[in-house]
Amino acid sequence: MNQDLSERLQQQVLNAANTSQPLQIKGSGSKIFLGHVAAGATLDVSAHRGIVSYDPVELVITARAGTPLRELEQTLSDANQMLPFEPPHFGLNTTLGGTIACGLSGPARPFNGSVRDYVLGVKMINGRGEILSFGGQVMKNVAGYDCSRLMSGAMGTLGVILEVSLKVLPKQAAEITLVNKTSLPQALDTMNHWAGKSLPLSAACYDGEHCYLRLSGAKTAVESARLLIGGEQHAASHAFWQNVKEHQHPFFQSEQPLWRLSLPAEGPPLDIPGEWFIDWCGAQRWLLSNSSAEIIRQQAQQAGGHATLFRRGPAAAHTETFQLPADGVMQLHHRLKQAFDPAAIFNPGRLYPGL
Repeated sequence: MNQDLSERLQQQVLNAANTSQPLQIKGSGSKIFLGHVAAGATLDVSAHRGIVSYDPVELVITARAGTPLRELEQTLSDANQMLPFEPPHFGLNTTLGGTIACGLSGPARPFNGSVRDYVLGVKMINGRGEILSFGGQVMKNVAGYDCSRLMSGAMGTLGVILEVSLKVLPKQAAEITLVNKTSLPQALDTMNHWAGKSLPLSAACYDGEHCYLRLSGAKTAVESARLLIGGEQHAASHAFWQNVKEHQHPFFQSEQPLWRLSLPAEGPPLDIPGEWFIDWCGAQRWLLSNSSAEIIRQQAQQAGGHATLFRRGPAAAHTETFQLPADGVMQLHHRLKQAFDPAAIFNPGRLYPGL
């Protein structure tokens, strides 16, 4: 059945390429808010689902793009394993393909790595209607390895993901979260200080009043780190980080534009009016603000980072989502687009204008 569906998707792409018909690739639509809605006919990949192979001993799982992320995570959980990058769902039926295409990682990102760090291989349909396979199911396979990683964060602009092979890891034996009331500058110092030590730190954030440090690992290592760091132990560690990851924390319940600033973790607070939520030890900073995009992006760039308009809100309905990269980087984007999707049919404008 899935083979037939792959062929039908391939035929739809071929037809679109032959007629220069743009396609909007769609799974569950849980992240349709991110970026501009692409013009074109809908190419629904949600039915192309199911786990192709899973070897807990080898720590590798391969699944089709339409596989619901919750099903994949449940399969891993049953074997006491997990996706180390803790991808956010933002919906009940989030798919694996959308997760890879958006390239979003959760609270563990600074300590475990990003989505692309765990992508071993990808099967996809390019803009010529060809089914291509890159990478494999082992870390040592380097043939086309970088091409499979290119799919992470490309927002579907390079092709239709059919299957993904991912490296997974065992769940940690113990987890606790320590809480301390502090100021923003002190929280940044604290998070970066402990992140530089050989401790089982797996998440660190600041909500405007309290600094939260999550410890995950062997029970003895977690307990030793707890005694060293000090602070109150959070009564519901898992629920807290789940709410942070899924934007269910009270901070995110706002109609103001939500900005995501990617900055050097050790950088000082920025002088932009609004409310802040600091994650990833300071490398990911969420901002609720009605300040102009020019001011926010200028300050982010001066601080050595960039700003993404994550959720628009009524005050920023026409603002570009992603900050344009430098000219040289943009040229690389266009070359990749030309190589993978020469007719420019996949998700036009979703990532950057003209791409």
